[in-house]
Amino acid sequence: MIDLHMHSRYSEDGEFTPSELAEQCAEKGVCMMSVTDHNCAKANGEAERAAKEWGIAYVPGIEIDCTYSNMDFHVLGYGIDYQSSDFEAIEKNVADQSFQASLERLRKTREFGFCHITEKDMRALSENNYWQGSWPGEMFAEALLAMPEYENHPFLKPYRPGGKRSDNPYVNFYWDFYAQGKPCHVEISYPPMEEIIDVIHRNRGIAVIAHPGVNLKGKEDLFDGILNLGIDGIEAFSSYHSPGQADDFCRIAREHNLFVTCGSDYHGKTKPSIGIGEHGKPDSTDITVCNEWLRDDPAPLQQK
Repeated sequence: MIDLHMHSRYSEDGEFTPSELAEQCAEKGVCMMSVTDHNCAKANGEAERAAKEWGIAYVPGIEIDCTYSNMDFHVLGYGIDYQSSDFEAIEKNVADQSFQASLERLRKTREFGFCHITEKDMRALSENNYWQGSWPGEMFAEALLAMPEYENHPFLKPYRPGGKRSDNPYVNFYWDFYAQGKPCHVEISYPPMEEIIDVIHRNRGIAVIAHPGVNLKGKEDLFDGILNLGIDGIEAFSSYHSPGQADDFCRIAREHNLFVTCGSDYHGKTKPSIGIGEHGKPDSTDITVCNEWLRDDPAPLQQK
């Protein structure tokens, strides 16, 4: 089993340490893994060492926020030189904006009707997180759902046990209230996708469009333009994709001579219904990208 998309505490919405993720992968029978934190490559050193101890092949990774045609997307970078200053610069760009953006999310949340939530509440939730000054929408969900003042609030009912959005309550709350175009969304200036693809290539990696069934929903016409930017692969198998969607993305990958990858997007408590290895492909040993990294080849792009 392969899982090339998971998040540690170096993501603002991740729960576990890189070493804990490696142990969980070993328990699930994962033979190849990658920790792909949001805009941060710092987990890779620890994750690589821990994976080796458990006999798991490790692929250095990162998931980077970027924009294309005024829309936010995620691009996965695999096989990267994770110690490069390029990734430190990406992290700093987001970190420099995050605290002010978090305060703005708090203001919008309070104006939306949740006036009891405070900066102190959010600081308490983030104190053990690497991104201490960053409060994503998932963290607001965690705080609000735990507050007795809002036990019967109608906006929160769908996210409580038995509700129609209760499978992944925190991230579903994010999608409904804090994602692009939603009432509590706050813009952060992300680099253009073509710039991120160039950074990944410059650092010997391959660039893969993450869970396109989510980000391209209703905007499928953008896909041709993205493919022309120099993307190397498609995350066809994802916990977000139906079997039909996975088949469609595999077909597109074949037509454009692209890699196909699989990843669960495991976070822990943020997405409790998603487990390691749960990406819709029971036997992932034939994923094209696997064969590239199992060889001692530092430049998989040259073998495509």
